[in-house]
Amino acid sequence: MRSRRLALGVLGVVSTLVLTGFAAVDASRSTSGATPRAKLTVMAPAAPGGGWDLAAREFQQALRSASIVNNVQVVNVPGAGGTIGLGQFTELGADPTQLMMTGTVMEGAITTNASPVDLLDTTPIARLADDYEVLIVPADSPYRTLQDFLRVWRENPHAHPVGGGGLGGTDHLLTGLTARAAGIDPAQVNYLSFAGGGEVLTSLLSNTVEVGVSGYNEFRDQIEAGKLRALALSADAPVPGIDTPTFREQGVDVSLPNWRGLVAPPGITAEQRQELITIVTEMAGTAEWADALARNKWTGTLLTGDEFTAFIREDQARVDAIIEELGL
Repeated sequence: MRSRRLALGVLGVVSTLVLTGFAAVDASRSTSGATPRAKLTVMAPAAPGGGWDLAAREFQQALRSASIVNNVQVVNVPGAGGTIGLGQFTELGADPTQLMMTGTVMEGAITTNASPVDLLDTTPIARLADDYEVLIVPADSPYRTLQDFLRVWRENPHAHPVGGGGLGGTDHLLTGLTARAAGIDPAQVNYLSFAGGGEVLTSLLSNTVEVGVSGYNEFRDQIEAGKLRALALSADAPVPGIDTPTFREQGVDVSLPNWRGLVAPPGITAEQRQELITIVTEMAGTAEWADALARNKWTGTLLTGDEFTAFIREDQARVDAIIEELGL
């Protein structure tokens, strides 16, 4: 009896494995036959809570609320400024039900991490919006204005640590650009890299760094609660709803929008690409997306198809030039 029960148990395990295998194959087949209108999976190549994750989930919500796509899922693949996600994404195959959120941070990470693939190895779909960086200090900091900080920073750059995200990302680039515009050699800057805005906030409040740099929305609650003071915004011009003056308004010729956009895997057909462009364009015209732009203080900058591809090519070259010039 014992041997028989053992045999039946083994048979049950084998049957389960076989059925699991069939289920996986069937799921693969169903995915390959799915259309973007029925199902979309959006990769946020970062941990939950960051800028790409926020943009992906706002996109998801707008598609759902406006009934543009039946089923929209967001998955997170963090690491290396988005290049780990990028590497995985380019290996998905020509699946038109997959999208990845991307932007300026990934361009910097592609170069500094010597990524074997770049955004032109994907199928560009659309740029959605511009987000902005902010330079912040704790509420009890002696620096009341940007010029207050620049004055002491020029005297001894290394003695005043600045905290931000990954090397080569927008936080790092903005720090280097600000230093150069202030007459400081970027190589002398004491830049401390953290995994995200949460760690930057902790380092600020624990006095590990004097100044932090990250996306405005990552610090927004603390700024509005009076725990942090924003010294400068990286936008080209003042942004409605944000009281923080831009760098340029304060005599520092620096601006660095942090764009958010979507790409599809390589190899999809022209018809599949156009369908994805149509879906995103419809989403961008909804009241739900207009509300997301207003709530997050983003600027809508919709750009699609070949024009978006040309933008990526030009912007990657711009970011590469900044990285080389700053010696990052």
